[in-house]
Amino acid sequence: MTLPTLTDAELLAQPADDYMNDAQQAFFRELLLRERRELQLRIAEEFEGLRERDTSSDPADIGSAEEQRQWQLRLLEREKKLLDKIDSALDRLARGEYGWCRETGEAIGLKRLLLRPTASLCIEAKERQEQREKHMRHTDGA
Repeated sequence: MTLPTLTDAELLAQPADDYMNDAQQAFFRELLLRERRELQLRIAEEFEGLRERDTSSDPADIGSAEEQRQWQLRLLEREKKLLDKIDSALDRLARGEYGWCRETGEAIGLKRLLLRPTASLCIEAKERQEQREKHMRHTDGA
């Protein structure tokens, strides 16, 4: 049985007791799969762009091309990390853990998941994580 796809507004209008019901899980599964497909296309296009580089003998062109190549490689690395996060979110969905904070067990919330479908922490846990990271940066630099 295929569930009808909800709109963002329909999703947000559902009662709190319906959190992560079958329709909501289907909504986020489709959202994550769509983002995954789009990301895979972008990654494939970037790789193709890297392969099709023109070779030039002008030192300025070579330097510029290398800078562009390094930028593209950094972009690909970020996109690969996002792809891993999407796959992790899809795994959590399959296990029935999606939408729940991995640290506190509390609901992450529909609004947060719409903004960041790969979120695995509720906003409070994420803020604590960022504070710890900030503290570690300050103590490492001292």
